[in-house]
Amino acid sequence: MFENILIPYDGSDGAAEVLHHASELALWADATIQILYVADTTRDSVTVVQGHTVDALERQGEDVVDEAARTLDTLGVSYETDVVQGNPAPTIVDYAERYDQDLIVMPTHGREGVSRYFVGSVSEKVVRLSSVPVLTVRMQPDETLVFPYENVLIPTDGSTAATHAAGRLVEFAAALDATVHVLSVVDDATLGLDVGSTGSGAEDEAAATDAVDAVVSEAETHGVTDTVRYVEHGTPVEELLGCIESNEIHAVGMGTTGRRGTDRILLGSVAEKTVRSAPVPVLTVAEPE
Repeated sequence: MFENILIPYDGSDGAAEVLHHASELALWADATIQILYVADTTRDSVTVVQGHTVDALERQGEDVVDEAARTLDTLGVSYETDVVQGNPAPTIVDYAERYDQDLIVMPTHGREGVSRYFVGSVSEKVVRLSSVPVLTVRMQPDETLVFPYENVLIPTDGSTAATHAAGRLVEFAAALDATVHVLSVVDDATLGLDVGSTGSGAEDEAAATDAVDAVVSEAETHGVTDTVRYVEHGTPVEELLGCIESNEIHAVGMGTTGRRGTDRILLGSVAEKTVRSAPVPVLTVAEPE
């Protein structure tokens, strides 16, 4: 399902680990990796070398992709390399669409702490902008990188974005022969003070159950034989992170929704928070506009 995998690569800390992880995926899928370095034209990178005007970042980019190429040669992965100029995030997104890339793989460098954020980073912007699925890897000490993924978690809220993403995600899980874990969370904070009432609380739980059943049915249609269902009460991201930890989840897959552009919103903001904080790779799939 992935023939062309785009890896924006800058040689920074953690980039090599992401490259190795993506290489495992590429070897499994018999895919070609496209290594891309974007010389950031929003920075003042122009200098003069021996009387010639040269973009220092572009020269640096050639060195960076050569280093990545040597690694891929060692790993036996089919690849191509490219160095382009531009504003990194939109350039990556446009490149992926223009050259028919099936997946973008990027590190997030999410920070530890109470907020755990990577606001304004290139990875966040690519997730917001991209119509191509994005696999983000949060480069932190607690990150777990295992491939093939044996346990894939698909959170759902029953929205059209979640439903669209589920189709792509269960297809991926079926190809991996993975167990699909499906989670829907009833957010008690939205139910008011009387969360024990038989009104909206019961309706929300029924809706969550229906959402889980729909994804499980989709998974079975794609030949997934092992599924696990969860309907939990609490804060969505906290329940999702707890599910990852309790069930040895190796990857999370979820949908994103919203208008194309910098104002794209993510699925209830849960996807954005998951990308920032999940200790496993997160595959986001955008809802078609």
